[in-house]
Amino acid sequence: MTRPKNDSFLRALLREPVEYTPVWLMRQAGRYLPEYCETRRRAGNFLNLCKSPNMACEVTLQPLARYELDAAILFSDILTVPDAMGLGLYFAEGEGPKFERPLREEWEIRALAAPDPYDHLRYVMDAVIEIRKALANSVPLIGFSGSPFTLACYMVEGGASEDFRRIKTMLYERPDLLHHILKVTAQSVIGYLNAQIESGAQAVMIFDTWGGTLSHRGYREFSLAYLEQIVAGLHREYDGERIPSIVFTKGGGQWAEDIARIGCDAIGLDWTSSLSEIRRRVGDKVALQGNLDPMALFATPEVIAAEGRRVVDDFHSAGPGGGHVFNLGHGISQFTPPHHVSTLVNTVHEYSRHFHRL
Repeated sequence: MTRPKNDSFLRALLREPVEYTPVWLMRQAGRYLPEYCETRRRAGNFLNLCKSPNMACEVTLQPLARYELDAAILFSDILTVPDAMGLGLYFAEGEGPKFERPLREEWEIRALAAPDPYDHLRYVMDAVIEIRKALANSVPLIGFSGSPFTLACYMVEGGASEDFRRIKTMLYERPDLLHHILKVTAQSVIGYLNAQIESGAQAVMIFDTWGGTLSHRGYREFSLAYLEQIVAGLHREYDGERIPSIVFTKGGGQWAEDIARIGCDAIGLDWTSSLSEIRRRVGDKVALQGNLDPMALFATPEVIAAEGRRVVDDFHSAGPGGGHVFNLGHGISQFTPPHHVSTLVNTVHEYSRHFHRL
């Protein structure tokens, strides 16, 4: 494996010198793009789109055709893993993801087993292979998975939740059952991400979307401990190249030092954290990714540009050096005007160059 022609994203994750701050956006391939909506219409539904390597490749490349982004991210969904475990994923119109067979009984939990990613998730690996071929080594491809705790939330609740009542009741009343779910899910994520790397992913990201809903003690026991297991089990190198890993806990800025100690290469931060403050706290242990509020993209182009510059300034106000990947603090909204993204990407690329002059 050779590094892509534009490897600024990989270099930033590894805290190597770059010419400018690289940019990619969470959910950069999605409903805010009319071309994505057209592809999804042809697919019939979201799951068909995810399970078609050809269409997954098509939508992965769509934002790269519009914007000068520095990385592509595999188009898929975090819930493909529990679906492969047999929970029966489906999407209810206007209600989001749901499972036909959520984990409610102890025997169901004890019977849970890690799927073979090359069997039950073969369509994902085929998509990775196809995307890498289509990218022609232009920019890196990011693979991803949900974190064990985030996946467990959906697996136990049966879908999205406002209060996480079922899983938190299990956490307090039957922590042994929750730990069993998390153990099996962590094994699944390790196998899944390593299979993506073996298929061509050049960096991987773990989305711990719901880790921030846990208590201080609960986060360490039910989320961070399993994130550490996953990072330790990942391919650090493959085919002669380092494979960086990013851990993103939404609402997790308070645990930045703890996350930095688990061995990942970068921490993703949402917009409630200060990049400069986190940088001072973690030092040079990890790179940082983030962290513009996605809602800023609804402002005028002038404000968007100012907010992009502010994020870059925030990182560099902690001192000279690299190790910053510009991103949103969470996924881009489906209602975002597409031309506003151009303003953001171009601003960050142009403005950040003076921080990286050698």
